[in-house]
Amino acid sequence: MTFTRRRYLQCTGGSVLVTGLAGCTGTDADETPPGGNGSDDDTNETRPAGTGGPGVSIVSTDDKIDLSAQPSVEVVREAATEDHPPQIRTALTNTSDKAVRVGEGRKVHFEYVSDTEELLTLLPANGSEYPAEPDCWRLTDQIVTTEEYRTFEIEAGETSTRLVDLYATLDADGCLPVGEYRFETAISQVDEDTESNASATWGFSVSLE
Repeated sequence: MTFTRRRYLQCTGGSVLVTGLAGCTGTDADETPPGGNGSDDDTNETRPAGTGGPGVSIVSTDDKIDLSAQPSVEVVREAATEDHPPQIRTALTNTSDKAVRVGEGRKVHFEYVSDTEELLTLLPANGSEYPAEPDCWRLTDQIVTTEEYRTFEIEAGETSTRLVDLYATLDADGCLPVGEYRFETAISQVDEDTESNASATWGFSVSLE
């Protein structure tokens, strides 16, 4: 069972026009042509020929954290295409001999988490269509979600995984920008026997080239 506690609204990029709840979008007057920078040269640094952006790789991950739920990450789809942005799989493995409850349920899997420069963001690969330029994957509108504190349980020895897609934010210059970017998030763990909480920050860095 998943527990939620509604708190406030959060958005990815720009000013906000709220039109609904989780997954709703605002509007922004800034529109970039599908080429990302107005150039016809498909070999420029943000648009290698045949893809909608540079290839993504994991260049570093933080050390293990002092929790039973241990995070990890891997690249599932390296390069963007006309149909899909790059994709990453996040995982939390319960290394203890009893079930653990973790939160916040989306952020522990880096859903709706932006890099420290706020030029890239990770969105759930759940079949939702986000406002982005095909073959470029820069958001054209902001993503607005209700900020809720969700938790979920991971059984002893089990692993929770989710897929997240990589998008450029409205603040990015053109399509998926080359460079190295760090993502980090807080992971909290609830001990239901003692009703005590423990938390840690964990992150990883990606390279786009």
